[in-house]
Amino acid sequence: MPRQPASVSRPAAAPRLSRTRKPDQMSLEDWQAALRAQFGREQPFRIQRLGDEPVFSDFAVSNPESGGHYRVAIRGGLPGDNFCTCPDFATNQLGTCKHIESTLAHLLRKRGGPAALRNGFTAPYSEVYLEYAGQRCLRFRAGADCPPALAKQGRKLVDGSADPDCALEDFLRTAGKTGHEVRCYDDARAFLAELRDTRRRRELFAQAYPQGAQSKALRNLLKAPLYPYQAEGALFAASAGRALIGDEMGLGKTIQAIAAAELLSRHCGVERVLVVCPTSLKYQWQREIARFAGREAQAIHGLRPARQQQYASDAPCWAKITNYETLSRDLDLIQAWGPDLVIVDEAQRIKNWNTIAARSLKRIASPYAIVLTGTPLENRLEELVSIVQFVDQHRLGPTWKLLNEHQQRDEAGRVIGYRALDRIAGTLAPIMLRRRKAQVLDQLPGRIDNTLFVPMTEQQRVHHDENGAIVSRIVQRWRKTGYLSDADQRRLTCALQNMRMSCNSTYLLDHETDHGSKADELMTLLEDLLEQPDAKVVVFSQWVRTHELLIRRLEARGWGHVLFHGGVPSQRRPALVDRFHEDPGCRLFLSTDAGGVGLNLQHAAAAVVNMDLPWNPAVLEQRIGRVHRLGQKRSVQVVNFVAQGTIEEGMLSVLAFKRSLFAGVLDGGESEVFLQGTRLSQFMASVEKVTGAMGEPESGIADESAAAAGEAGVPVASAAAPALPSPPEAGPAPDPWAALADAALPLLQALASRGAGTTPAAPWIERDPHTGQEFLKLPLPQPQTVQRLADALRGLLSRPPSA
Repeated sequence: MPRQPASVSRPAAAPRLSRTRKPDQMSLEDWQAALRAQFGREQPFRIQRLGDEPVFSDFAVSNPESGGHYRVAIRGGLPGDNFCTCPDFATNQLGTCKHIESTLAHLLRKRGGPAALRNGFTAPYSEVYLEYAGQRCLRFRAGADCPPALAKQGRKLVDGSADPDCALEDFLRTAGKTGHEVRCYDDARAFLAELRDTRRRRELFAQAYPQGAQSKALRNLLKAPLYPYQAEGALFAASAGRALIGDEMGLGKTIQAIAAAELLSRHCGVERVLVVCPTSLKYQWQREIARFAGREAQAIHGLRPARQQQYASDAPCWAKITNYETLSRDLDLIQAWGPDLVIVDEAQRIKNWNTIAARSLKRIASPYAIVLTGTPLENRLEELVSIVQFVDQHRLGPTWKLLNEHQQRDEAGRVIGYRALDRIAGTLAPIMLRRRKAQVLDQLPGRIDNTLFVPMTEQQRVHHDENGAIVSRIVQRWRKTGYLSDADQRRLTCALQNMRMSCNSTYLLDHETDHGSKADELMTLLEDLLEQPDAKVVVFSQWVRTHELLIRRLEARGWGHVLFHGGVPSQRRPALVDRFHEDPGCRLFLSTDAGGVGLNLQHAAAAVVNMDLPWNPAVLEQRIGRVHRLGQKRSVQVVNFVAQGTIEEGMLSVLAFKRSLFAGVLDGGESEVFLQGTRLSQFMASVEKVTGAMGEPESGIADESAAAAGEAGVPVASAAAPALPSPPEAGPAPDPWAALADAALPLLQALASRGAGTTPAAPWIERDPHTGQEFLKLPLPQPQTVQRLADALRGLLSRPPSA
């Protein structure tokens, strides 16, 4: 018996369903359909009938709160009978959506509506339509007046027995001769055209390049010869039409995309190419298009009027290059320009489907698309879904089904691992190509990784442990009450960030003192790395303040350097890169994660030093990939500095798990990956040991503006780590006196333990070397602590005196 839509089968007073927990008595599909019926009842949709029929008609459904407008066609009460133009209907494989369910509920309240829906709809005209319940497929619905011979031909049209190239046109011509009305909808035509174009395109390229990647004409397509795997990637992307090139960093994804665009231009009529990339890469794309393809490209820049003129210009231009930050503001200009091909570089920027950039990009309609990212999966499977949706929104199926099949959850519903990841790779094979450096090892140099554990100074340890104590108290409160207030979430994020910054130097926290060992250890390392006069080194840190410390030491030694970060204007960046490549006296390239995106430094340097570890393994590989990439002729040395016994040391286990998840989906690794316990239990255990696997690591810097804020080194809650989710139940308010007591107790203990020696008992106590007099130097508490203390004192002073 076919499943009934939730709004038809369930009574109006049905209990409210949870969005996150499936009822035991419901199947997964029924739960998802019922949720959409629930959403349809709760949202203030406006429904307007567009046709003459009271029930089986077309309706305009709009949401005044979101501004969304959709067309709904009602043809029956079963899943798949109806149609909606919303994105969820096209991809959820349920054959319904909240707009359809809301319209059905609206019709059920109308007189005659329930009976009409039960009896079904038989129109005098016939229909060729696309069914979305399950896998998309073509359907034919014969009208009441349809001649039997025409109905037979219509059934052949959808069962695959007719010639796909001319079946629809032949059927519509025959229907026109009989005088019988047949309605063929746009989505059905587009579906057939997509299948036909894909088959013809692959046949075309197979004939043009019969030896595939080995074809001489393909290898010499551009002004620079392609390596065999690059020629394979270009041909794969052009043949697929919409593809994802997920090669590891350094394998030349840019030149593959340019080659694929050239193939599509020569053989498929592509004339307008839109490149979407980070701001720092716009001019690099412009140079490389001219260098490899010899074609004109324009980097879109300036204020809105200037950008509008650049998009509307009639000057011959093969490609226009824009950045993620202006994508939403220029969406109307891009749509009016009408690109034939969209190339998306560093596509991990759209891993969150709900960002403005991701939503805007997915609204750009183009017949061809090439997505480039060395890290299509960084933290969660949802990120891969978001990226793949731009390439082929139907490829992975609905997200709710994908996560149910591949996520492993504990009893509380938390994700603790993933299973059957190899199946995802198989599903993506027709549209995604990924090669690792190991597969082209004969063209790449070796790589040596070293981790140096650096001891903390006493002053660093004070900052680290004070913030660690804050994290510990918050986690203990979470364990006891199951609640985390917004203030505690901010304090938690701030404390974690402060712990990480203290691992480099106290300078990152107070901008005055410089207690820390990493900078001096780096100078010792550089003495060896720079022994050869032509040797150069790339040094990464998340924070600009770390580089400020390094610059003091570099200048004292006379080592030339450049500083590259998110705040450097894009116009100045090429000159800095050129200086590092061309100036023999410029020995070091200092960069943050925000500034380092898209850099190619393999011809100048053969060593990478990471002053701090990023939460995300993909970001770490992006750093190293700036030097260890195609074109590197020397063995690459990678050195990671880790503060011993700190949050950094604990991050190593988190990085290992993230790498295993990444490898399982993309690189044919283990298909089952599990966390040892839930994220929260790991979090608390790590805090108690002061090793720092502090919950779920951060998902990476989303854009350059966020990165630039994080680089400043200001100890605030920025992009350090996501806060833990808050259960709905409220708990007790945080004790405003706890922080004061925690700060006072160590101070009193330090004062009590002072001896007559020459060394102060604590970093707060300083002794004048000339007079021997001791002074008390106290670090200021966090602003949140001061504010809570002030509120508590205000409450005490406002109380009336007791009798």
